[in-house]
Amino acid sequence: MKRIYLDHNATTPVDTRVLEAMMPYFTEHYGNASSVHEYGRLTRMAVDKSRDAVARFLGAQDAGEIIFTSGGTESDNHAILGAAYAMRQRGKHIVTSTIEHSAVLNTCKFLEKEGYRVTYVPVDEYGIVDLGKLKDAISDDTILVTIMLANNEIGVIEPIEEIAKIVKPKGITFHVDAVQAVGKIPVDVKKLGADLLSLSGHKFHGPKGIGALYVKKGAKITVFQHGGHQERNRRAGTENVPGIAGMGKAVELARDNMASESARMLVLRDRLYKGVLGSVKYVRLNGHPEKRLPNTVNIGFRFVEGESILLNLDMEGVAASTGSACTSGSLEPSHVLTAMNVDAADAQGSIRFSLGKDNTQEEIDHVTGILPAIIERLRKMSPLYNG
Repeated sequence: MKRIYLDHNATTPVDTRVLEAMMPYFTEHYGNASSVHEYGRLTRMAVDKSRDAVARFLGAQDAGEIIFTSGGTESDNHAILGAAYAMRQRGKHIVTSTIEHSAVLNTCKFLEKEGYRVTYVPVDEYGIVDLGKLKDAISDDTILVTIMLANNEIGVIEPIEEIAKIVKPKGITFHVDAVQAVGKIPVDVKKLGADLLSLSGHKFHGPKGIGALYVKKGAKITVFQHGGHQERNRRAGTENVPGIAGMGKAVELARDNMASESARMLVLRDRLYKGVLGSVKYVRLNGHPEKRLPNTVNIGFRFVEGESILLNLDMEGVAASTGSACTSGSLEPSHVLTAMNVDAADAQGSIRFSLGKDNTQEEIDHVTGILPAIIERLRKMSPLYNG
């Protein structure tokens, strides 16, 4: 059975060129990047090269604005906790949205227990942050606004530049979770107006266990992890040199291929949705029809349960998801769809298909070919379906 992977927003396969770039730092060049001898100098060169690559890719002013982390969750935690603690004398109010990733939402909930006040700004029916409500939420003691660039479940791209225009004149630190966006759409920290920006290597064909946090020069942020003097005293711990080298290579590949690959995936994404729309009744698109990542489509199938669809797809060799991998196993409907006022039953029947660079038209046509029978079979077992 040929297997088809349509869950690239959860993770991506490591590109073979990325793996090749990593291998020497497991065996041949294994020195500690903080050591002063030649073994250390060779690995330090790899770290510096990757830092430069990430900085250039994001449009950062200086490579020193990049901190390597263990992934997107740590980057989000470092940004939010670091900014909150650094500015608590000024205020304890944070603004975010109702559809953020759990790495952001749960960090904000933790800070609420620490005495901080958090405002969760609503979104419209498409998942777009309400700019008027966001503006109204800001008060004299607001110290941080944290909004994602692209949503991991529905792919919707938020109006980050417009949000920055509201936030920046007030001197408020602005964090952007760009984990799901980097490698799929252009991400320029200056254009976005971000003070802090998070990314993760495994979302764009790099290895797991490596991420980065952009910290604009002058942005106030406390140390997140204590110990040695690594990352210019901002993140202690021996550097994950193979991961850093791999992320650097993944960034270079994304820079060279993102435009063409995104255009190709957009065609396949729309082919998938139109194929489903033309062959299955009672379906809806979750998210904005245009302001969306080129690889992501979230489709709601009425009268059926999402987990059952996934199991049936998996038996046919197709991997997809009902939403974020980080919330897998939860019996609750997606908090993103709930925030968009999608009916709970409809939210439970929603499936996310997220494409990658290796997906083909033949694979998409195979999926749209098998889905109608799966949905019809499941609906016949549903007490909600009348035919």
